[in-house]
Amino acid sequence: MNVQLNELRMNQRYENKKEYRKELKQLQYDMLNVQQHLFNKKVGLVLVFEGLDAAGKGGAIKRLTERLDPRGLMVHAISAPQPHELRYHYLQRFWRKLPQHGQIGIFDRSWYGRVLVERIEGFAKKPEWERAFKEIKDFEQTLTDESYIVVKCWLHITKEEQLERFEERRNDPYKQWKLTDEDWRNREKWTDYVIAAEEMFKRTHTENAPWVIVEANDKKYARTAVLKSILEHIMQVCKEKGIPLAKLNNDVSQGEEA
Repeated sequence: MNVQLNELRMNQRYENKKEYRKELKQLQYDMLNVQQHLFNKKVGLVLVFEGLDAAGKGGAIKRLTERLDPRGLMVHAISAPQPHELRYHYLQRFWRKLPQHGQIGIFDRSWYGRVLVERIEGFAKKPEWERAFKEIKDFEQTLTDESYIVVKCWLHITKEEQLERFEERRNDPYKQWKLTDEDWRNREKWTDYVIAAEEMFKRTHTENAPWVIVEANDKKYARTAVLKSILEHIMQVCKEKGIPLAKLNNDVSQGEEA
């Protein structure tokens, strides 16, 4: 998968707020339908969210899970490994967080930190992060060879949009906790992160565990695009494995708004 992030169509937007709410609501109910289907068939779903700081990962995850049964999912916010976790292979802490068959595990950042932040910040030496590309592909292949579906989403924003969101967070007392000194430091290494991400797509995008690249300058567009892409891959895998999937797209235009 050869992706040049600076060539994406970053002007894609959702102009009509009413239409956005209607479509989001429909997609959320489709996702609930899929959740129940996967639960009944005992198929686990692993969703990975990566992207530059302030790209909207949390907002996309919130909308994705908003109407799901909370008893059947877990969201993992991944940060730097704890001292005791450094005594193990870096994938060990992710094995421990995998969902049961029939449940959903969502990773807000993931094992790809090995080839992104650990690579760029020097926490992993070159032989370690080079080796990680194969380790990660083998890890994901192991999951999808069994009863799991894996989808990986990269939310991308422009450097100008990121600065606007940083400033908004800095000026909003209810969002200041989202902005850290590390975010500003990472911004200074923008080009390094873009180069590392593009190599990551090229070396870890597979049919069984694909990358979905989402233009996220417009949050509404990004949230619906994430849901559409995830649903599309799930339905494709179910079809290939001969797992019948109940009809989606029932009319949910009545009732409360999304």
